[in-house]
Amino acid sequence: LFCACAVFYYESKMAGLELVSTWRCFGGLQKVFKHQSKATKCEMKFAIYLPPISESQKVPVVYWLSGLTCTEQNFITKSGFQKYAAEYGVIVVAPDTSPRGCNVDGEDDSYDFGSGAGFYVNATEDKWKENYNMYSYVTDELPKLVSENFPVLQGKQSICGHSMGGHGALVCALKNPGMYKSASAFAPICNPSVCPWGIKAFNGYLGADRETWKEYDATELAKTYNGPPLHLLIDQVVYQ
Repeated sequence: LFCACAVFYYESKMAGLELVSTWRCFGGLQKVFKHQSKATKCEMKFAIYLPPISESQKVPVVYWLSGLTCTEQNFITKSGFQKYAAEYGVIVVAPDTSPRGCNVDGEDDSYDFGSGAGFYVNATEDKWKENYNMYSYVTDELPKLVSENFPVLQGKQSICGHSMGGHGALVCALKNPGMYKSASAFAPICNPSVCPWGIKAFNGYLGADRETWKEYDATELAKTYNGPPLHLLIDQVVYQ
């Protein structure tokens, strides 16, 4: 009874967060929350896994960024990461990949731009800049929400992702020296300025000036990185 009351009190104190779902997984808790985002000016969802040890102490956190067409659900339902997060005692946070339902003309017209394809940038084009600010959401708003509401060990956060999310992980780490202990990218879009997906997204969100694209291109950011040593893991599959 005491445990149940404590959990109720704990979750009732989460300002601005509404619990969508929760279930036991490898001794921990897999949860999904929704909230009104200041960065995207719409309702956002994120998933968070709390390992068993987080019930008694603060633990490191890893942010996972998914790829094109994904939501907060893909990684938490398909990967099985919870087994390892429970074993090593880390919180894992997986946000959605874009704003949703913003009624921006064209946001649902294609799989690789708009809904499900935020590309982890802050849009500057008039049509998109009101809502499509996933960079600020991932690097500022979401970490603050997580640290304020969950037992996160301050200064112990890392970031990783796949495909578009791998691009996002590298960009977030390279643009914020010292913010992440490590960054891992699986089959990332490393040089979006010269590939079809990136060119389409950057043209739409950032405009035609390719100089501005360098702010969200990991290959370009790596050339000018000036910060503490950063542990990067990039696993790129090559098909022959």
